Amino acid sequence: MKLLIVVAALIAAAQASVDAGEAALIKSTWNQVKTNEVDILYAIFSAYPDIQAKFPAFVGKDLDSLKGSAPFALHASRIVSLISQYVGLLGNDANEPAIQTIFSQMGQTHYNRGVSQQQFTEFRTAFFNYMKGHVSFDAATETAWNDAFDQMFGYILAKY
Repeated sequence: MKLLIVVAALIAAAQASVDAGEAALIKSTWNQVKTNEVDILYAIFSAYPDIQAKFPAFVGKDLDSLKGSAPFALHASRIVSLISQYVGLLGNDANEPAIQTIFSQMGQTHYNRGVSQQQFTEFRTAFFNYMKGHVSFDAATETAWNDAFDQMFGYILAKY
């Protein structure tokens, strides 16, 4: 277990930040969907009900009825706001410590809640599928988002 933690930490340390060109692609595509908070979370929960099951307020509830509720909208807004904060920091190496702090803390809280590495992978897959259905998601854009998620997960998963 200690070896895995060391390896994860080394990967995070070695993770290059997203360059300015990639950041521009990410910001451009994110700006097209960032106001679709509820739809993004709905797509994630719909694709992976095990993620919905990690939220005590949403366990066992019908997803379609949740979609119109205030608690669902509030949590969707929190998730999208975190992504927006991250996207805003991308493209400037001086922001790396802030990015590390945000996602190291998130990694710890999600680890404490029992969120698995697999569920982070599922989140990524569902998020990418949502993006591909709502923005122009060419190879360069996909590479940029992959690099951003790799950076993010390097910090989040260092706790695992």
